[in-house]
Amino acid sequence: MDSTTITTTSTPPVTTVVRGDNTDSVHRARKAARTFTDRLAPAPDAALADALVLVVSELATNALRHGGGRYTLKLSASPGTVTAAISDPNPAPPRGRAPDLNGGSGGFGWHMIRRLTDDLIITPGPGPGKTIHARLTR
Repeated sequence: MDSTTITTTSTPPVTTVVRGDNTDSVHRARKAARTFTDRLAPAPDAALADALVLVVSELATNALRHGGGRYTLKLSASPGTVTAAISDPNPAPPRGRAPDLNGGSGGFGWHMIRRLTDDLIITPGPGPGKTIHARLTR
């Protein structure tokens, strides 16, 4: 009887935190997400890493535009998932709107986030705000 053993090694859970209050911070958040995925063992495939970077970019941008002008992003990983959790001071949950195809005023972000993630959970706090937990399966 032929037997195959698969051993998966992983570093202890990794966490990265980024705080932002201006548009330059979105670039830092994207860079942190890329560095975060590059340091995971085993490394996620390129499509997952790209999806996480895009989700982080959209979450950070939405927090700045609609969430009160600042955010805290926490990236974490488990053997089966990577999670971007972004907190902002606005308690209102995100809402999708029709994308503006002509004026360039947006409307695409929340739809992309919902499409790219496997699980979205919105929780109250910290303080009066909210936290959006966006999980992607590894």
